[in-house]
Amino acid sequence: MTLSEEATERLADIVALQPTKNKELQKRWGMESGSEVHSYLESELKEYYFRDENSLIRATPEAAELVDVEPGIEGDEEGNPTVVRVPALQYGILSVIADHDEEPDSVVRVLHKLREEGFDPEVDDVRSGLRALANKGAVETVKKTVPTFRLAVPRGELEVEELSE
Repeated sequence: MTLSEEATERLADIVALQPTKNKELQKRWGMESGSEVHSYLESELKEYYFRDENSLIRATPEAAELVDVEPGIEGDEEGNPTVVRVPALQYGILSVIADHDEEPDSVVRVLHKLREEGFDPEVDDVRSGLRALANKGAVETVKKTVPTFRLAVPRGELEVEELSE
């Protein structure tokens, strides 16, 4: 199956962002809804993606070879992330969030840290970014009165690469 230029670019997004959700692709692709993303995936990229046990969108190995893009996450033999490739906000979150052995940060604390570093995100965007990073295994959620977050691995063991938008 030959893909259009748009489909190839979108497939590259899936490879780079995986594991991802409809909402993340919706924002990246400028679509109106998650159902529009789902329809596009099913009509244009059905052979090149799948949903994992957590319903997250992942590219097939063939897709990664086809678009020659590094996957969104690489890990060691134990499954711990060693390299993550993320959009700018998630890159910022990883630069300010508590390290793996520190007291975890709330969403609001991460928001304030980001603003101190010159970012100006909405709280919902920070919450979404933290969840996406948790899905990638780069941060862990620590349940307290409210969910809190910190790096899942030592900061020095995680290479973070910012994806171009």
